[in-house]
Amino acid sequence: MHRSLKIAGALTAVALLSIGCTQETQNSISRSIQNWTGTDGVLDVYAGEKLVKRFIKIDKLSTAYGTNDGKPRPYRYGYGYDDKNFNFKKDPGEKKVYFEFSDYSTNYIFYENDAK
Repeated sequence: MHRSLKIAGALTAVALLSIGCTQETQNSISRSIQNWTGTDGVLDVYAGEKLVKRFIKIDKLSTAYGTNDGKPRPYRYGYGYDDKNFNFKKDPGEKKVYFEFSDYSTNYIFYENDAK
């Protein structure tokens, strides 16, 4: 019972804080909660209409920021498994890799894997 009161209190605090926050701050809080609880993200990269690359088991994508000026850069990055055969599963030989992609020139879709 004591633990459920702590959880309820924490959720109430988050709800009250979000009322006074900007939309961007609310999104940031939501992403931090989602990252804490974990996700199973998929990143599909397209060349025109053709799927050319898929990364699976991504917990988050991050926006790059400049070291000196702190301004956002026009690319995102993350870590995931290179799904070479596009089957949504980590198969032998498919390794976890670092990847980057441009916000301007890359056609991509990032979504949660529901093909479990």
